[in-house]
Amino acid sequence: MKITVFGCGRWGSFIAWYLSGRHFSVTLYGRENSPRFAELCKTRKNEYISLGDDVRLISDLSEATKSDVFVVSIKSGNLRDLLRTLRPYGLREKIVVLCMKGLEEDTGKRLSVIAEEEGADKDKIAVWVGPGHIQAFAKGLPNCMLIDSANRALTKTLADAWRSDLIRFYYGDDIIGSEVGAAAKNVFGIAAGMLDGGGYSTLKGPLMARGAREISRLIKAMGGNELSAYGLCHLGDYETTLFSEFSNNRAFGMAYVRKENFAKLAEGVFTAKGLKKLGEQYGEELPITNAVYSILYENKDPMEVFLKLFSRSTRAEF
Repeated sequence: MKITVFGCGRWGSFIAWYLSGRHFSVTLYGRENSPRFAELCKTRKNEYISLGDDVRLISDLSEATKSDVFVVSIKSGNLRDLLRTLRPYGLREKIVVLCMKGLEEDTGKRLSVIAEEEGADKDKIAVWVGPGHIQAFAKGLPNCMLIDSANRALTKTLADAWRSDLIRFYYGDDIIGSEVGAAAKNVFGIAAGMLDGGGYSTLKGPLMARGAREISRLIKAMGGNELSAYGLCHLGDYETTLFSEFSNNRAFGMAYVRKENFAKLAEGVFTAKGLKKLGEQYGEELPITNAVYSILYENKDPMEVFLKLFSRSTRAEF
């Protein structure tokens, strides 16, 4: 299995490090003008991992695309452009594994749907989601993650081949739920950070309980399995997203409330727009999603919004 990882950020470089450690032939692709890629070429390391000499660092697209498997780890909003660039290089013949958690901002489309629209074979598209931070993995701390696909055989092949003592992979059987759940948890991570930053961490319990239920209803309306919201793709990822010091989405939420600058990527900011659109499209009420959206895009006061949300009139829990 020859693998090319597209994206040389912290997650992409970790994937290259991890898969090369599993003794696969791994190429890491980066743009020639990328400072991050230039630093990797110069030092073969970043703040988290050091790449072995067996990982090829390439900025030549024609050479990078000679692999059997394309693993994509970039900002979700850039996926269409990358796939359009890859299409002339036999994209339809490749296995495409999406290692991102997001939705298309303006349409709410899942990333696997975008991949199919841009020329990838539906039966060769998989997603890699679930909890885990590079900072913990680099220290040898294990976690469990999920491979999912519309093709059961592909799911099993990848999960079996890529599992290790560091990452135990589970087989997913609901790509709709896996993608929506994984994307939504970033929105709730922002909400958790806002509650932490505003001094209302006690409300994170209700946030988790109601958040999982909110997303389970949406997944069901979309034709997925509502129980996926309670698995690794969503509820199982809450510790790393709603509590961890390494969570960019939580850190963004805290910084937003405290009116501090935040320079790193927080996918939940863009996902909130796509998730709100999905709720409207499928006629599902998404109170927490809409609350985060109103704060980020309508300039509502965070604590006013959340205190009002959690003091709504009495209703049945389920």
